[in-house]
Amino acid sequence: MFKTLGKLAIASACFAFASQSAHAHFQLAYTPEVNVTAPGELPVKLIFWHPFENGHVMDMKKPVAFYAIHRGDKIDLSSTLSEVTFTGKENTAKAYDGTLTLKRSGDYVMVVVPEPYYEESEDIFIQQITKSYVNRNEIPTDWMEAQGLVTEILPLNRPTNIVAGSTFTGRVLSNGEPVSGVEVEIEYMAAEPDMDRNAPKEPTAGPMPGGAIVAITDANGYFTFGIPKAGFWGFAALGSGPDKEFQGKELSQDAVLWVRAYDVQ
Repeated sequence: MFKTLGKLAIASACFAFASQSAHAHFQLAYTPEVNVTAPGELPVKLIFWHPFENGHVMDMKKPVAFYAIHRGDKIDLSSTLSEVTFTGKENTAKAYDGTLTLKRSGDYVMVVVPEPYYEESEDIFIQQITKSYVNRNEIPTDWMEAQGLVTEILPLNRPTNIVAGSTFTGRVLSNGEPVSGVEVEIEYMAAEPDMDRNAPKEPTAGPMPGGAIVAITDANGYFTFGIPKAGFWGFAALGSGPDKEFQGKELSQDAVLWVRAYDVQ
């Protein structure tokens, strides 16, 4: 692992701006605080949304799976889910509230496997298999490990305390193998959800001119992005999964990862 980290110092990626498409959707597994000290219950919101532009919200069906990995153990969180209505700037849609219970110190890797979503405008299904992270007491235990998902982004920087102004590197995997030439869309959570109101807070930024921000994975599946601003950043590797069809239509099985960046105080 640490030999691999050393190689990342020279890893490079290609960046471009692409036109907005259905893939500007991002699956969220959101809790406001990702670095905590006390044990207890954390509220989590599962929303399928356009958080950069505080845009359209998509209806979620109940996820196929919702769980956390802690010290290598799987903790099923599906029983904590309850349906809610999330009201975005443009519309309302079905979302879910859940709960993550923190006991021992270390990393908690939340995983959401949603039902595929039918995007009528492009006549395709989208399934965004999503990871996000919470840490208790600053003890690293799980963040640097792949979680054995059909597709996922393996972070090469600790995802709960990225320094704004530094870089983040991830590696896109499909069935555990690196995938080259994958488009990775990059999203800033400009409007964070208000946990009590089930609505977005005031946005702190606007979407970039020119459309979605995109990186391309290199020959070994790596991409690197300079994090310009504190907050939550999402990465979606489009079509990186092995499943390409659902109910007789094209399926984009995407790997999504959320990280939290902070300004240096």
